[in-house]
Amino acid sequence: MPLTTLPEQLVRTLRFTRGVPGRFVVSGGGETVLFLRGRTGDDPVTCLWALDVDSGRERLLADPVRLLGAGQFERRGRVGGIEAYGTDTAAGVIAFALGGGLWKVDPGKGEPRRLPVVGPVSDPRPDPTGRRIAYVSHGALRVVETDGTEDRWVAQPPGPDVEFGVATHTATTSLDDARGHWWSPDGSRLLFARTDCTVVRPWPTADPADGGHLTDPATPPDRPHPGGADREVRRTALAGTPNPDVTLWLSGLDGPPVPVSWDRVAHEYVVGAGWDAHGPWALVQSRDQRSVRLLGIDPGDGRTTVLDEQRDERWVHLVPGLPVRTASGALLTPHDTNGTRHLARDGTDVTPEGLQLRAVLGVDGDDVLFTASDDPTETHLWSYSPKSGLRHLSSGPGVHSGARGGGTLVRITRDAERPGGRAEVLRTGRPAVTVLSYAERPVLDVHAEHFVLGLRALRARLHLPSWYRRGSHPLPVLVDSYGGAALQRVTAELDSRVLLSQWFAERGFAVLTTDGRGTPGRGPDWEREVYGDLFGPVLDDQVTALHEVARQCPDLDLGRVAFRGWSFGGALAALAVLRRPDVFHAAVAGAGVTDQRLYHAHWRERFLGHPDAHPQRYEACDLLREAPRLTRPLLLVHGLADTNVPPVNTLRLSAVLKTAGRPHELLLLPGIGHQPIGTTVTRQLLERQVSFLRRHLGSDPPRPPSAAGAPPPS
Repeated sequence: MPLTTLPEQLVRTLRFTRGVPGRFVVSGGGETVLFLRGRTGDDPVTCLWALDVDSGRERLLADPVRLLGAGQFERRGRVGGIEAYGTDTAAGVIAFALGGGLWKVDPGKGEPRRLPVVGPVSDPRPDPTGRRIAYVSHGALRVVETDGTEDRWVAQPPGPDVEFGVATHTATTSLDDARGHWWSPDGSRLLFARTDCTVVRPWPTADPADGGHLTDPATPPDRPHPGGADREVRRTALAGTPNPDVTLWLSGLDGPPVPVSWDRVAHEYVVGAGWDAHGPWALVQSRDQRSVRLLGIDPGDGRTTVLDEQRDERWVHLVPGLPVRTASGALLTPHDTNGTRHLARDGTDVTPEGLQLRAVLGVDGDDVLFTASDDPTETHLWSYSPKSGLRHLSSGPGVHSGARGGGTLVRITRDAERPGGRAEVLRTGRPAVTVLSYAERPVLDVHAEHFVLGLRALRARLHLPSWYRRGSHPLPVLVDSYGGAALQRVTAELDSRVLLSQWFAERGFAVLTTDGRGTPGRGPDWEREVYGDLFGPVLDDQVTALHEVARQCPDLDLGRVAFRGWSFGGALAALAVLRRPDVFHAAVAGAGVTDQRLYHAHWRERFLGHPDAHPQRYEACDLLREAPRLTRPLLLVHGLADTNVPPVNTLRLSAVLKTAGRPHELLLLPGIGHQPIGTTVTRQLLERQVSFLRRHLGSDPPRPPSAAGAPPPS
């Protein structure tokens, strides 16, 4: 590989995700493991593969370039390939969407076949018996026989703001993205969602030339709709505004659907659903998220029975993969008590105090596979069954995960060795088989030290330049944290964020990353300490960590400290220079939510409640109110094609700062979404940040030429 720099490598490898096997599915008998992977570490096209467990040999099942033709990808600049797939129970029928069409492949029976159906197609799901495939197209839920005959609709939308087979909030509990339709075990019936967005308000926009004032233009969406059709107006439920009206229905495929009935006023969110051997079920949540009910559904008339209810005075935490019922009918749920999130079986905890449940990955009979943490920087793989009890299935520092079926276990380990980690297939009586990863090795070595800081035992990581000699001179400090509830940054895993922190260190900074209150992995009490105040405890923990690590490392210059962050970290970075200019002397704030009302209702109301009921909480977290006090240099960045955080957040903050006469810099990225790192603007964006930081923290010291990721001498 020719000499390159880290920014170039981040683009070519899409942040080291290309060439990494993922989306594992184990066949019902355990003899075959399916997965997605590119052919090289820089291949933008993801293919479908099968590994034969007995022989250890891999087979390429579906190559998008071969199926669509190289010209399709070159002419349209298409990347991604196969992003998801579905199988029947035996994994004898595999369905995936590609190029707007529906494709089916039978492992070992030749090339994939494109079925003659109505497109564009999304979320194809074979039934458990392998006879039919359900899919979504133009907002309609459709079913086709696996031989391509009898393509017909099950539910057809009456207008552009209604769609069937899609339920956004199920992504919270699903292990494979949001689900909106579920087959019965015998493949004869479907449970599906109807989502009506008529009352949902348009995506908030603003004209940068008009002072950031909000507008509601009826413009086309900036990405294809999940149902496959372009809607006239892109809509989103922001905090305090109406949610989509989501209902559930049962269909026998040859008659009118039957509605599922429950008190939707009290529990309006559908956050999970399914159909197992014990019948159809749904998981519904109240708008204030303090109550979650598991409903058993009568498959005949759609009436429901409450099987379980969980309540919390702040919010009920939703765990991926739960609830689920075992073959014997035992109900598995999360249970928060005494600072620990337990796995419970029929209401009895089966995991010990201090072991924090992360996710349930699957159930095979009465044996459950799950992940949990006793050290927040690591996640390990565990299993439990009434016969064998609790078993630890992973070892060594890392973020472990897996998949299982028919006595075969895929164990995934992401550690400090290389991005993407490694996967191995384990089956009793067979040697372990490694699933090949083509992920590139980074051009940059990491030089970091881990800390446990202060009374709260804050987990932190400090990067120093590879060329730096301790005690030679003080280094300016760059706090590079996220800090929010959705993400940990300080773990045993090597990923693109760790490498990027080291890249900034090579430019002459001591780079500190800290996970404070609210971040995952330390139990329910730790997570809920940010209830009612998203930023106060989080910012306090960042300041504490900075001072604690400086006490242990005198090489840090506390007179030159900047904060760099993105998304939640972007809002936190801006707030750092607004509230604590005595600590932070500059900030780079990317894609942050500055007005908490301008973010998704389900996520923001979880922490702050409804704006009408708790306006003071929203005011206390409103960066626009605090903007006029800015006295430190601030660089604001936002991609104008961001579909997660509305760019109007950054535009309005900039407008308020201008009105208040507060100098700042604004960098808008046309055509760039919520994640700019890995896109064509990566190098320019990173260099712009370094230039800004050097200007306002003082020039960095002379340094020798170093690794490919470091700059030449100044």
